[in-house]
Amino acid sequence: MTKQVIVVRKDLKMKKGKMTAQGSHSSLGVFLQMMNNGKSLREETPEIVNGSYTLKLDVTVGSDLDDWLRGVFRKITLAVNSEEELMDIYFKAKDRGIPVVLIEDSGLTVFNGVKTKTCLAIGPYNSEEIDKITGHLPLMS
Repeated sequence: MTKQVIVVRKDLKMKKGKMTAQGSHSSLGVFLQMMNNGKSLREETPEIVNGSYTLKLDVTVGSDLDDWLRGVFRKITLAVNSEEELMDIYFKAKDRGIPVVLIEDSGLTVFNGVKTKTCLAIGPYNSEEIDKITGHLPLMS
């Protein structure tokens, strides 16, 4: 089984709309990263030809990604209580080679202009492998 996990910092006490926006950024961000050979579009833009660029996603039939795309887009939202916990999860996923994107809010609407790490998304990837990193975390409530 395949899933995507979104991990959100509860200690920031974000309003529901802000949490939803940040989680959406992370979910889309990790998917776009997968389409750009593991690079964030902020890190590396694909070659621009005639004012446009192409993102490509190679999906192997029967792979975790294929399972997710053809399935129910399983997403689970979990909570951490600090930036340290969030970063620990981020580095564990990164060290295991699991697709992960960390979201840092620019502070334009919340956080008084201070850039703030708010959440991350892991996967879509094998559920058992993600659970080794996030299985101890509570569901976001």
